[in-house]
Amino acid sequence: MDINDKEAVYGSNFINTFIEEDLEDTSKVVTRFPPEPNGYLHIGHAKSVCLNFGLAKQYGGICNLRFDDTNPAKEDVEFVNSIQEDIKWLGFDWGDRLYFASSYFDKMYEYAVELIKKGLAFVCDMSAEEVKLSRGTLTEPGTESPCRNRSIEENLDLFERMKNGEFADGEKTLRAKIDMASPNINMRDPVIYRIAHATHHATGDKWCIYPMYDYAHPVEDAIEGVTHSICTMEFEDHRPLYDWVVNNIDFPVKPRQIEFAKLNLENTIMGKRYLRNLVETNQVDGWDDPRLITLSGIRRRGYTPESIRNFCAMVGVAKANSIVDLAQLEYCVREDLQPRCPVIMAVLDPVKLIIDNYPEGKTELLEVENHPKNEDMGKRMVPFSRELYIEREDFMEDPPKKFFRLALGKEVRLKGAYFVTCTDVVKDSSGKITEIHCTYDPATKSGLNFTARKVKGTIHWVNCESAVEISVNLYENLVVPDENSDNGFSLNPDSLKTVKAYAEPSIKGTDKMDRFQFMRNGYFIADSKHFTDENMVFNRIVSLKSSFKPNK
Repeated sequence: MDINDKEAVYGSNFINTFIEEDLEDTSKVVTRFPPEPNGYLHIGHAKSVCLNFGLAKQYGGICNLRFDDTNPAKEDVEFVNSIQEDIKWLGFDWGDRLYFASSYFDKMYEYAVELIKKGLAFVCDMSAEEVKLSRGTLTEPGTESPCRNRSIEENLDLFERMKNGEFADGEKTLRAKIDMASPNINMRDPVIYRIAHATHHATGDKWCIYPMYDYAHPVEDAIEGVTHSICTMEFEDHRPLYDWVVNNIDFPVKPRQIEFAKLNLENTIMGKRYLRNLVETNQVDGWDDPRLITLSGIRRRGYTPESIRNFCAMVGVAKANSIVDLAQLEYCVREDLQPRCPVIMAVLDPVKLIIDNYPEGKTELLEVENHPKNEDMGKRMVPFSRELYIEREDFMEDPPKKFFRLALGKEVRLKGAYFVTCTDVVKDSSGKITEIHCTYDPATKSGLNFTARKVKGTIHWVNCESAVEISVNLYENLVVPDENSDNGFSLNPDSLKTVKAYAEPSIKGTDKMDRFQFMRNGYFIADSKHFTDENMVFNRIVSLKSSFKPNK
């Protein structure tokens, strides 16, 4: 999918309808992607990135990148940098519109003072637990704070003293004065400022009070002239508070909040808190571990930005939350990789195949296409001799009826080479097959005009003498369902399996992040972190087969 298309990235949806109702000149659309810099982005964020930047692109408007850095205890410059890298990797650009909530702290403080002067905010002495208990329930109204009717003068004095650091963390808060009987609990005098004596990654120790997200976010949107604030559905109940803030402060632009369903993938971890714990306890190989669904993880895994954008478009935009099958994402990755990846032969579970009637000491070069469906990719020469490696699963002593690969007395084609017939096997003391012996028919060389007989099976192989040893990482889901766990899942001990494999010599000269299709084994990428010429580490991106069938 071309992100420059008119209906990039999602086509038409209910958000388009709202935008076109709100604006006569839709080129004035301003959206924003507002991540908190407290972790790396994951696949769920990709949907929001594509939607916000895609809507701006569709209408000829602009999309800002803004970091909601209002919680210094969990934020870091590392996350700021990684988020920018991820968005650029997805194919989007915010131009010169890189903003930080922390840049607006002075203005936010001024607006809070404005609310106090209007009698719409007060300083509260209640603890967090007392505030929680006073909120009431869905069926019972809350109880007003004993500080609610403080004078404007006293509130202004206390709020300034909060800013000046005279009080300890949690000793006081600034709360909006709205309605303790509101059916929406979020409107029952919510906290809009708290005390936190913590060093901020951008402002250092200048501030010891920080705005709460529900106050900061609408202020940031309004300052930037955002027309449509696109959020996920968990913010739907917060929309009245969003509107209260923008309507009670004198802003020239009143942004509109619109909610959509977030992306949920089956059997996948996307909670930042859990992801961060996995990283900090070294249970995974960093935020970019290929088993994680972080954008840096799937980039290292070998997923392409085009496949992610296509996946987001396929999932679409809706109001109802749903869980998407991981196979749908893998389908999009597979569809994008199929036409672009050269195909080479690599054997992941090798067993030796010996062609008894092939001349000893002879090696010949056979011509094989680099892609079966793309002649423009050309061809390569692959060495062939008497001793080869094949996949262990490509041989069975007692095969079922429809097994078309190698078996005793059966004939198959070696890819790009000859027909071979199995005559014998050699086993070790445990009964494991160590050698498969065959004979070949020289008249069946690939490329010759040979029509005497047909075979149904073709298997790949690697020449033993010239084989290049590689290390291959095979992945399964990082977590598995576990009804006995508090989270409903537990780590999968089989999520990573590393095997020694053999590849044809054309793999020499590979660079980090080069992608291939290993014939009949799937799509693989040279690992961006651990790959070297001496230690050739490849990650399996996806297998060749898919359980997902798209609607036609």
